[in-house]
Amino acid sequence: MLKISVQSEDFNVGEEYAALATNASTGAIVFFIGLVRDQNLGEAVSALELEHYPGMTESSLKQIAEQAAKRWPIADASIVHRVGKLTLNEQIVFVGVNAKHRQDAFDAAQFIMDYLKTQAPFWKKEHTAGKAKWLDARESDQQAAKKWQE
Repeated sequence: MLKISVQSEDFNVGEEYAALATNASTGAIVFFIGLVRDQNLGEAVSALELEHYPGMTESSLKQIAEQAAKRWPIADASIVHRVGKLTLNEQIVFVGVNAKHRQDAFDAAQFIMDYLKTQAPFWKKEHTAGKAKWLDARESDQQAAKKWQE
């Protein structure tokens, strides 16, 4: 199973987990949930606005999950990414994988998240005190993705 969803509505972590727990050969499920935090680079943040290119974004996420499945013997992968204006502590992204063994699940989930941050066509606008600004890609995200190219 490969689930890709780009949506404005929130997701239910329990439901996402349950969908990954249906495979009898699963020995490990690893998932990551990203949230809107209250600060970035020393500035107070009130909201994060995410835009995407419909069709292209889903295709990009699917390719990332397929790359993970080629590298590690995972059974299933799920990526749910929200778009629109999100406020503090709201869920942004769910990345989950299941595999027979924990290390494969950990590595595949981290790979998906690292590539999602650097290759998926999302644009982020951060809302701070009285202003909003588009965010540039972070060098730390680029460095994290590079480790998978070696």
